Amino acid sequence: MGAVTDDEVIRKRLLIDGDGAGDDRRINLLVKSFIKWCNSGSQEEGYTQYQRMLSTLSQCEFSMGKTLLVYDMNLREMENYEKIYKDIENSIAAAHEKISECKKQILQAKRIRKNRQEYDALAKVIQHHPDRHETLKQLEALGKELQNLSHIKENVEDKLELRRKQFHVLLSTIHELQQTLENDEKLSEAEESQETQMEAEAKQ
Repeated sequence: MGAVTDDEVIRKRLLIDGDGAGDDRRINLLVKSFIKWCNSGSQEEGYTQYQRMLSTLSQCEFSMGKTLLVYDMNLREMENYEKIYKDIENSIAAAHEKISECKKQILQAKRIRKNRQEYDALAKVIQHHPDRHETLKQLEALGKELQNLSHIKENVEDKLELRRKQFHVLLSTIHELQQTLENDEKLSEAEESQETQMEAEAKQ
């Protein structure tokens, strides 16, 4: 049989001693008292050992009761710790769900902010342009102005055509007058030449 190590001795003493409150010492003392009581020579000595055994038994019962109370308390603490652990796990799971929900809300808020910025930019662009009613009024006014300009253009073209015809008539008249003047001048020259010739013949 091998030598017993210190760790094994301590382990056995802890198993016997319970929570380490000296139960093994009390049991050993109770056994010794019982042996002394059995071997007691006088009644007085036997009574003394008997009282010691009762006292030791009371201490053992008290220690056992205390151990049971500690054991029950440890069980309740374990149950409480398990409950706290479950509560913590539930809180962690709820926190993860809350974080996930917050991330979704942040993404949605970013989309809303982006859409709002685009809407504001578009609204600024639209504000620089007149509305549909104002545009229709401007188009109507431009149409009337264009129609008026068309009438003016037609009148100007008619007047220009009239002036062109009048100028053509004037040129024709000037040309005819010039031709008449030239003919009259030629006729006068011919008459003067004839008169000169006649005078010359008369002198001869």
